[in-house]
Amino acid sequence: MRNETKVVAITGASSGIGEATARRLAADGHRLFLGARRTDRLDALRREIEEAGGTAAFQRLDVTDAADVRAFVAAAHDLYGRLDVLVNNAGVMPLSPLDALKVGEWDRMIDVNVRGVLHGIAAALPVMRAQGGGHFVNVASVGAYEVSPTAAVYCATKYAVRAMSEGLRQESDGSVRVTLVSPGVTESELAEGISDPAAREAMKAYRAVALPASAIAAAIAYAVAQPAEVDVNEIVVRPTASAQ
Repeated sequence: MRNETKVVAITGASSGIGEATARRLAADGHRLFLGARRTDRLDALRREIEEAGGTAAFQRLDVTDAADVRAFVAAAHDLYGRLDVLVNNAGVMPLSPLDALKVGEWDRMIDVNVRGVLHGIAAALPVMRAQGGGHFVNVASVGAYEVSPTAAVYCATKYAVRAMSEGLRQESDGSVRVTLVSPGVTESELAEGISDPAAREAMKAYRAVALPASAIAAAIAYAVAQPAEVDVNEIVVRPTASAQ
């Protein structure tokens, strides 16, 4: 049985969890609007979705730019006439010990992981309120529940996403659903952004047991598929063989 068709916008859709989520939701019959900086990848993904019988469009997106996110949401709404779901997925993870003093990387994580989600909420919430409902799916991490060495700032950003999601849920008065999806170690390009040699080496061992991105896409699809009166608030997905 196919899900109710929804309009879904996805940030960070050019790879990893975002790309896998786009493929899964398109297969479920939803209409997609994809955003990321790498438009060549978005275009290739759009073509694959359409060749498989799905519906997708894309626009270049930098989630750190509030005006860019507003334009992205407006374009999705203009194209499809509504916006049912926003998947705030874009994120970065340049891990390092605090005493490495990588302030620029700290700022980048705050800009993408925290401000990027806030920009998505600010852009889409008025649209969802005006149409009488909507759904935010915010992708966090198991780092939203625990802190580990080299990941203090990254975890802080994910704790923030968890807090923002819960605050938005409490303030929604039942009109807007909010789901926090927190993956454990998952196959993605996130580790490629680690510039600290020790943290990069440690991540190799940490990622020895990893989920496919499709597993997180399946969790997102489950939350999106629920009827309007059901709000799946938090999903934590870990590899069975991993303690973290």
